[in-house]
Amino acid sequence: MLQIPYLVGVAGPSCAGKGTLCRWLSGRFRAATLPVDAYYLPLDHLSVEERAHVNFDDPVSMDHRLLAAHLEALRRGETVAHPVYDFALHTRDPEPVELAPEPLVFVEGLFPLYWPEIREQLSASIFITAGNTVCLDRRLRRDTVERGRSAESVQSQYVETVEPMRSLYVDPTAGYAGLVLDGRLPIEENGAIAARYLEQTLGVRGKLL
Repeated sequence: MLQIPYLVGVAGPSCAGKGTLCRWLSGRFRAATLPVDAYYLPLDHLSVEERAHVNFDDPVSMDHRLLAAHLEALRRGETVAHPVYDFALHTRDPEPVELAPEPLVFVEGLFPLYWPEIREQLSASIFITAGNTVCLDRRLRRDTVERGRSAESVQSQYVETVEPMRSLYVDPTAGYAGLVLDGRLPIEENGAIAARYLEQTLGVRGKLL
């Protein structure tokens, strides 16, 4: 019999360590990760140059209604086909990715604790944070290597939108989290704390069956 999954929000500013935490926890629990970044609205109606000037750190840039619908489907035990976002072209890939409802599903990104219709579907929530200096350094490494960005464009975007939108939209959602972690700590330490929180909050143990 299929077990309906627990949805766990993993939120925090860009490059605070959300993805690393989800990967660590997935090694301990039977889990899947649904990236909120996949739900950026497609910008095919804009030129490539215009797309680069969109504020991707404002929650209005995301299709949260589709995300909410997919979370509802996962809670019913259904597999969903979520979008894949191309960060180089600022649009969606033509082929979505199927995600099956594992017993734990991490809903990971900037905003899973921002929208009430998303928060109300979560069984637990974690917020991981780090200072802007740490986050910018990590983002420079990630975006220049993985997303084909120049260092200058990454730094400019961080100052113009990432940092101010973090203060306005992301950091305040820490108040909705059941657990807040310091993203500067080693992943083994944060992972152990988060695992204990999930075990105590949800009653899960080890690799779920």
